[in-house]
Amino acid sequence: MAHQNQTAPKLPIPGKRNILITSALPYVNNVPHLGNIIGCVLSADVFARYCRLRGYNAIYICGTDEYGTATETKAMEEKCSPKEICDKYHAIHKQVYDWFDISFDKFGRTSTPEQTEICQAIFKKLLGNNWLSENTMQQLYCTKCERFLADRLVEGTCPKESCKYESAKGDQCENCGDMLNPTDLINPRCKVCQTTPQIRDTRHLFLELPLLKDKLVEYVDKTSVAGSWSQNAISTTTGWLKDLKERCITRDLKWGVPVPHADFKDKVFYVWFDAPIGYISITACYTPDWEKWWKNPENVELYQFMGKDNIPFHTVMFPSTLIGTGENWTMMKTISVTEYLNYEAGKFSKSKGIGVFGNDVKHTNIPIEAWRYYLLTNRPEVSDTLFTWSDLQAKLNNELLSNLGNFINRVLSFIAKPTGQGYGSIIPDAPGAESHLLTKTLAVQVGKYMEQYVEAMEKVKLKQGLKLAMGISSEGNAYLQESQFWKLYKEDQPSCSIVMKTAVGIVHILACLLEPFMPSFTVEVFKQLNLPQQEQLSLSDEKGEIDRARRLWEIVPAGHKIGEPKPLFEELKPERVDELRNKYAGSQAERAEAEAAKIAEQVKKTKISDGKKQRPSKSAAEANKCKPAAEPEISITRLDIRVGKILKAQKHPDADSLYVEEIDVGEAQPRTVVSGLVKYIPLEEMQERMICVLCNLKPATMRGIKSQAMVLAASNSDHTKVELVEPPKSATVGERVTFPGFEGEPDDVLNPKKKVWETLQVDLHTDANLVACYKDIPLTTSAGVCTASSICNGSIR
Repeated sequence: MAHQNQTAPKLPIPGKRNILITSALPYVNNVPHLGNIIGCVLSADVFARYCRLRGYNAIYICGTDEYGTATETKAMEEKCSPKEICDKYHAIHKQVYDWFDISFDKFGRTSTPEQTEICQAIFKKLLGNNWLSENTMQQLYCTKCERFLADRLVEGTCPKESCKYESAKGDQCENCGDMLNPTDLINPRCKVCQTTPQIRDTRHLFLELPLLKDKLVEYVDKTSVAGSWSQNAISTTTGWLKDLKERCITRDLKWGVPVPHADFKDKVFYVWFDAPIGYISITACYTPDWEKWWKNPENVELYQFMGKDNIPFHTVMFPSTLIGTGENWTMMKTISVTEYLNYEAGKFSKSKGIGVFGNDVKHTNIPIEAWRYYLLTNRPEVSDTLFTWSDLQAKLNNELLSNLGNFINRVLSFIAKPTGQGYGSIIPDAPGAESHLLTKTLAVQVGKYMEQYVEAMEKVKLKQGLKLAMGISSEGNAYLQESQFWKLYKEDQPSCSIVMKTAVGIVHILACLLEPFMPSFTVEVFKQLNLPQQEQLSLSDEKGEIDRARRLWEIVPAGHKIGEPKPLFEELKPERVDELRNKYAGSQAERAEAEAAKIAEQVKKTKISDGKKQRPSKSAAEANKCKPAAEPEISITRLDIRVGKILKAQKHPDADSLYVEEIDVGEAQPRTVVSGLVKYIPLEEMQERMICVLCNLKPATMRGIKSQAMVLAASNSDHTKVELVEPPKSATVGERVTFPGFEGEPDDVLNPKKKVWETLQVDLHTDANLVACYKDIPLTTSAGVCTASSICNGSIR
């Protein structure tokens, strides 16, 4: 975090563009996973680096969010104080972000005197301006733990009819995203002891959001347009504004900012009241002149980065809090929101330990620039995206190695060749470059890419900016191929000099454009160019660097001696990908357990014995025997979907709406299957059909006939039309339908109590091209993908 170590803090400069950047404060009770990192911290870092590259006066503020229930709970789990938990995990977060090259100007924390002072001052302003009220609310009380349970200490079943997720938390259901109160939950339970809590009355303070609505709506209407808010930010905020209610800002906890009010001295501020104030207090830890950033809306633009679940707290709660003080705060201009990055077969989850975590990546031996590149090309800007190891391999090998790395290495290696074969590491002069047709054409194209890159980055379209920068690399590769520089060197040296000097200019531009995305890559390229990065790294309008891109041959001067060229990227081999996929399968707890078992086995093998077989003690043996196997994560690979062929179909003798089919699924005997398709598909169309069959549902008796599988069918939105999902005609009967990027063996029989099929089914659908998909992954056979005949964007069941 090089920027954090500078001696003098930056302050707004009159006449310059001053940009204040924040990313959602990561909660301190856990290690961040890759979804957290791309969702806010890494995305904000890219924008901060871009702003510095452009010569803007920008600071990037972040830190750990340390108060609240989750910290208290983690402290109980680890049998230590909340402060010790915060100290431990703050250090872990900092190490992770250091490794990811995150360039904070200040990475702080919220458990500071500055946080208490500023939070209490804002509260007193709100109280004095009559925006707060007192009220009694019902809260869950655990008689066993002898305390009121904060929202996230309660779990239960989501009350939403279409959800019913059984592990919804007391403040929000992470499955459907709905905001909740703990008393809304069905069958609530204390997260610590699993006891059913009682409902009791408790007095709290509330922020009167309905009274602030007019001022808030005025701010949202104006800023959402001026700041080009994303559609998901606008729609989420609009939804909240339609049903704006007073919001409780206090909690019955010990670990937090104390409420400076005689009647509430035993309470602290609710974490979502004080957490956004952390942006301000961390800035106050960065500079005593923090108000020049935070109370200076005429001269400072505030950009905030976060995941979609944080939207209402930044577009409704925090702005209302600042508006209610009546002071001249710097309010958010632009909000950059990401959807979810999912992991292989499901969601990243901190609480369940699912996915690749920040402290895992450095042990993969995949360099940081590859990780940053992959996460940013996969940034979930509009919809959820999927992390898969095979996709990481493809992007590293095909895009970084074969496109970018190949181009730069070809150029610099050729220049480094000794005279007679190359240029002896000296950049040649290139007279007449401006009239060289191929070079002129390239310069025009690169100039357009540069303009589009700046436009995309100004709008915080980071994925598009990265794609455009990589497009310049592709243009460079095409330029080398079309020029056939290796022939020109022998046949037309002046033209070859033009091509190579121009190509070095592209290398320089790529190092600049890609610095926000892959700073370590840029450091290495400037080292190989033998140029000082501090002097060269700039895309400032004032210095004319954007315009200079149209004169590529002038960027690196003739006579300059380059450094030693080296390959910038290494191939990620399939066997390594398989190894990593297996290593990071399951949850962190399961991985730790497996590692512990492996170590124990090694110890057992190397243990010196007295020649007798050592038997486990009775209690240990019984414990191992009684210990249940860990329930595997719900993954699409657990479904046994096969290519089947209907050998015979007939009406069910006791049910008018049902067919009974005999289906070949590649076994010794066909399976009997009962399907409710009479209403939709004529009997004659059911004969001799190639279909997709789910073979590992628990058999069920339907009107006296046992159904041993299920036929997959697509239906339209109102379920008035149903079609069979069909594999290609040349697919092999009995072969398993696969999902590229997902590997694993199916369950023998799906446990109906675990709702595996019901959980996965909601993501099975047909796309706009009639292809049957799980999320965006097609159902695939050896002969191609499975399809419906006419239903697009339908559900599959």
